[in-house]
Amino acid sequence: MKIRSYFKRPKYRNFAILFFILTVLYTIAVYFKVVNRADKWLQDAFFQKPQAVSSEVVIIGIDDETIEKLGAYNTWDRHVMAKALEVLSSAPDNKPAVVAIDALYIGDTESEADEHLAKAASNLGNVIVASAGVFGSGFIEDENGKFQMHGHMVFNYEEPYKELALVTTQGHINAMYDMDGILRHSLLYFDYEDSSGNSRRIYSMAHEAARLYCEKNGMVLTDPEVDERGHFYLSYSSEPGTYDDGMNLYKLINGEVPSDYYADKIVLIGPYAAGLQDEYFTPIARAQKMYGVEYQANVIEALIRGDYKKEMPDILQACLMFIAVLVSITVFLMVPVKLATGFLAFLLIISFGVSYILYFKGFIVHIIWMPLGVILMYVASLIVHYVRAALEKRKVTKTFERYVAPEIVKEIMKEGMENIGLGGKTCDIAVLFVDVRGFTTMSERLTPEKVVFILNKYLTMASGCVEKNHGTLDKFVGDAMMAFWGAPLPQDDAIYNAVRTAMDIIEGAKRVSDELKEEIGEELRVGVGVNYGPAVVGNMGAERHMDYTAIGDTVNTAARLEANAPGGTVYISRVVADALKDRIKVTSLGGTIKLKGKAEGFEVLKVENLS
Repeated sequence: MKIRSYFKRPKYRNFAILFFILTVLYTIAVYFKVVNRADKWLQDAFFQKPQAVSSEVVIIGIDDETIEKLGAYNTWDRHVMAKALEVLSSAPDNKPAVVAIDALYIGDTESEADEHLAKAASNLGNVIVASAGVFGSGFIEDENGKFQMHGHMVFNYEEPYKELALVTTQGHINAMYDMDGILRHSLLYFDYEDSSGNSRRIYSMAHEAARLYCEKNGMVLTDPEVDERGHFYLSYSSEPGTYDDGMNLYKLINGEVPSDYYADKIVLIGPYAAGLQDEYFTPIARAQKMYGVEYQANVIEALIRGDYKKEMPDILQACLMFIAVLVSITVFLMVPVKLATGFLAFLLIISFGVSYILYFKGFIVHIIWMPLGVILMYVASLIVHYVRAALEKRKVTKTFERYVAPEIVKEIMKEGMENIGLGGKTCDIAVLFVDVRGFTTMSERLTPEKVVFILNKYLTMASGCVEKNHGTLDKFVGDAMMAFWGAPLPQDDAIYNAVRTAMDIIEGAKRVSDELKEEIGEELRVGVGVNYGPAVVGNMGAERHMDYTAIGDTVNTAARLEANAPGGTVYISRVVADALKDRIKVTSLGGTIKLKGKAEGFEVLKVENLS
């Protein structure tokens, strides 16, 4: 079926408009970060995986053992770090390539300790010490003289005391969570303008460590692309604890760390104990915090590897997703549910697969946008299919019930159209035939319009009697009607209901006759025959055109009884009379009426009354 012709139909056109609106609303919702938290969680789970790390970065931790041996961290003077730097420079052939100290040394303290640390750093060389920006929100004046709110302003810059700053490189240690409290990005740099109006670009400690390491080893460091605030997406390489080799500051000062452990490497020195409160939640291990020096190590690894990821523009992703979701819902609506389910699985595999490939090509996409969109549209299409099927079923049911008994329709719907085939089963049923007496003569002298009028009025009455007494209306043949009880569903009192219907038809025919006499001057008299016994009930005919009917001697006998019944009378067989016992009053006609196809002595009975 062509898409164009499909959606030209009014009901399908309405579906198309509805789903177009839903797709627009969904696109707006995801664009404005309604599913941002779930999207980030899925990105972390899919993309942030541990990978092989180089041996070029080692950590000397200020851990619990160090604090236990050297005392509380806040009681240390600067001699402690100076001694650590002296140990690192004690073996000239095994000196580190770079040493980065993840600790702030702001302002002057005891002059001897300050000088000691500065001298140790100068002797070692390639030492990076921490600095930090103080960020906040405020108003800035743009080039047009208007003030605008800025949420990423640097109010102050904290850097090492002068003696230490002169002999070291400084790198900021600012780390900023995403909105959901996860540290996914690294601040490569920020610009700071001091009170004199001098502007400086302050790079991160990790950047400066990677830069000095690359310069020492003849490598070129290429900076990643950053956003307007200087951030770039960090592809983590290691989980918390990966760099924990048991080497701490106390062991270093005490001479327990061999010099070949840190020779020509980047040495990170920093807090490695929970009590020092330098921990972050990261995407690679959400349940376990990562120490700040471990975070610095991950940033350095990414910079040296050049493993940078670029976040694709949201507007581009939203446009592509909008088109894909529209295409998917079109397919979901046009194909059967099984095919739609297969197509959904295909789309999900493709979506996740493409996202995964793009990540390793250096592009980050919103991994949940497309899958969630097609899943929602798939569910919506299922609802549409269900509603459409229910409406079709209701339409078919209502149509069938105009031609077939409601019981038959229910049985068909229960078994399913695909289970309907030729064939039947033998069961005991009560069969009723009714016919108009003198109908042929009446048809010859009346106009066709009047004949149809009489037939419709009479058959409406007769079929109503059948329905009221829970019978199955089999067929109309001219002025004759056939009905039966006990199929397709068994009935407890099938014989009584059949005879009750026959009596109701006789009474109804009298009322219809009175109405016809008044309206068109014609009278109506009917004869009825009822029999009970075995018959084959089921679908008879051809594969493309079949009737649900009953056949057999029981049916033929009922037809013969009706053919011989005078107008206004009901003829039954002995089987029917015996089954009803004292609930019925009959007059036996004995063998005076000869039924075609029946042997001599077949008893016919006339119904006088039914209690």
